[in-house]
This record gives sequence, C-alpha cells and structure tokens, in this order.
Amino acid sequence: MPDTSPTRADVLLAAATLGLVVVAVAADRPSPGGAALAVVVGAVLGGLVLCASRWPLPALVATAVVILGYYALDLPPVGVAAPAAAVLYRVSERGRVVPAAVVAGSLLAVSVVARLAEGDDIAVVVGTELGSEAALLLAVIALGDAVRNRRSLRAALVRQAVAADEERHREAARQVEAERLRIAREVHDTLGHTMSVITLQSAVAREALADSDPAQAESALAAIRSVSGSAMAELRATLGTLRREPGPWEPAPGFDRLPALVDGVRRGGLTVDLRIEGPVETLPAVVGSTVYRVVQEALTNVLRHADATRVTVTVRATPGRLALEVVDDGHGGPPAGRRDGTGQGLRGMAERVALLGGTVETGTIQTGSTGATGTGGTAGFRVSVHLPLTGVAA
Repeated sequence: MPDTSPTRADVLLAAATLGLVVVAVAADRPSPGGAALAVVVGAVLGGLVLCASRWPLPALVATAVVILGYYALDLPPVGVAAPAAAVLYRVSERGRVVPAAVVAGSLLAVSVVARLAEGDDIAVVVGTELGSEAALLLAVIALGDAVRNRRSLRAALVRQAVAADEERHREAARQVEAERLRIAREVHDTLGHTMSVITLQSAVAREALADSDPAQAESALAAIRSVSGSAMAELRATLGTLRREPGPWEPAPGFDRLPALVDGVRRGGLTVDLRIEGPVETLPAVVGSTVYRVVQEALTNVLRHADATRVTVTVRATPGRLALEVVDDGHGGPPAGRRDGTGQGLRGMAERVALLGGTVETGTIQTGSTGATGTGGTAGFRVSVHLPLTGVAA
C-alpha cells in the first residue's frame, strides 16, 4: 500500500497554489477585505493539496466547490485550471483518472457558461482561454497517470526481481539437497556392500583357519582386500568431488562391472545366478549405473538379513524398457516391512529409480527349491525394477 503522508512535493504544490492566489490579489488590488478572503481561500486550496494523497476523491470534490465559491464571491480571477492543477495531478497519480477528468471537464463547462452569461467575448472564452485551460488540465492529469504507471511498473519489476531471487535460492537449495541425497546413496551403497562382503569373507577366513585350510583363508582375505580397495577408490572419488580436487574423474560403476559384483558375492559362498537377456551393450550409462547400484543394494540386504542360499538376478532389456528382478530364497520380509535395519537402502534404491522415471516393487514371495517364483516352497524376497530406456540420455 503506498504511503499517503504528504511529501515535500505536496508541500511545494500547496505553496505554489497559495502563491498563485497571492499573485492574483497583488495584480488585481481588491479591497483589503477581499484580498484577505482571497488569501484564506488560497490557503484552503493549498491545504486540500496536502489532503489529496490520503483522501483523493473528497479533496477533489472540495477543491471544485472551493473554486466555484471563489468566483461566486467575485474574488480576483485566477482561472480554474491553475488552482485545481495540483489536486488533479495528485488524484490522477493515485489512480483516480476518470473522476479527475470528470471534475476538470465540469469546472471548464461551468466556467465557460458563467463567463458567457456575464457577457464576455465568446471568441476569447471559447477560443484562446478554453484551449489553454483544457490543455493544462489534460497535461496535469496525464502526468499524474504517467507517474502512477511508472511507479507500478517499477514495483512490478522489484517484485519480479525478488521472486526471481527467491526462486534462485530455492533452486540452489534443491540442488544442494539432491546432491546431498546422491552422496548419501553413494556412501551407503559403497560402504554397506563392502562391509557385508568383509563380514562374510572374514567369517569364511576364520572357519578356514580353524579347519587348517590356508588356501581358502587366503582366497577370503584376497576378496576382502579387493572389495576394500574398490570401496576406497569410490570413496576417494566422492570426497574429491566434495572438495573439488583436480585429477581424473572416476566414473560410477556401470553395467559392465555387474559380473564382477556378482563374483565377489559368490566367493563368499552364496550362490548367485546372473541372467542377462536382450541388448544391454548400448544401455545408457546412467541406466547401467542404476542397475549396478540396485543389484548391489539387493545383494547387500541378502547377505545381511535374508539367510538365503541362492539368489537369482535377472536383467531383461528391450528397445524401450529394462526389467530387473532380484529374488532370494531367504526368510522373506523383515519385521514391520523393512528390509534392512536402517531403512536407507530401499529408500535410496527407490530414489535412484524414480530419477529415471522407473518403478520399484519389493515384497515377500513364495520360492521353490531353485529360487524361482513359485506357488510353494519357502518364503523369499523379491526386488522388481522397471526402467524406461526412451528419453534417457546416453
């Protein structure tokens, strides 16, 4: 809401209106009583200019009435446009253009009629004086409206700039949040899988040492060393991104590393069947990385919680869609419907897939003796993912 307090410009306009009347009195030299009354009326007109910002329409009507009364008292002539100009400007600047135009036109009409009734020369009244008075009134009304429009435009530009700045801050916050979630997913997937494999292989090594089987213990320790080295490389790449360190960029694990991931789990004693169907050689990199992380998280959960003996990983690719299914023959879903202890794994999996416009379905199923979905057997768990391939950047 605009400030309605009188401004310095209002004070100057009020003083100019009063000064106009004083000049007219000095030029006409009426009686002392008439001069004093004219100055009082001039002061009233100046006061109405100060009131026009807060009460535009009442001040406009009052100004018209005072001007008509001024001439009814036969005071020194000052015209109708000049004493009304300041109020008309302020009223138009406040957005009351139509009332200002109506009052201005009415004043001109009353003035013309009154002067013609008094016998003034019609050529002077309707010609020169009417034109100049009308031009002045139109000019002050147009100026007030232009100032208002300019102020409105400036306010709109300020609002747009503020809105754009707020949107930039929101977008920056969204990007920071998205990056934070991405890093959380990467760290969770990398460390979660690594720690699960280390736990499994360390148990294998311990049993091998107890059974005096150094070859098997060496194999388990080699698997621990391999998975630890891969995890450290991924963590260094993630930390390098956070610190903006120079150096070669390590790409995220992709579809081509899926067999190595499965082999690492197999070395721990868990049977994993990997089935790949369809054209997977041309999969977009982001899809391959997502498939790798989903399989990694699913196998990590199996190692941690399922107590399974067999897992089947099936990848089916078509020209427009990829389907991924990971099924184990473990004890099924965990309590309260959560697959892992923190709930972060499946949440991160769903976030990855959702970024590509895909869907994830998880749940307990009945598995047969081979781990394939069946109508009988023991309870197992299935992770089913569907990813679109059309419209995904390579």
